[in-house]
Amino acid sequence: MSEVEELESRVYNLPKEEFTQFRDWFLQLENDRWDAQIKSDFQAGKFNRLIAKAREEFAQGKALEL
Repeated sequence: MSEVEELESRVYNLPKEEFTQFRDWFLQLENDRWDAQIKSDFQAGKFNRLIAKAREEFAQGKALEL
């Protein structure tokens, strides 16, 4: 049995309260990792072209300020 399969089995068999606790922890972990990836991508300049395009469209009146 692979490690993932073992984890799946253990999670599947958790009591309801422990499953809820695990789910909340896992969702927070996923959100934290997503935030870290976005921060890393931003610092690396991966959004610069999109930001420039959005600013240009706004200046041309093609977008509205939120």
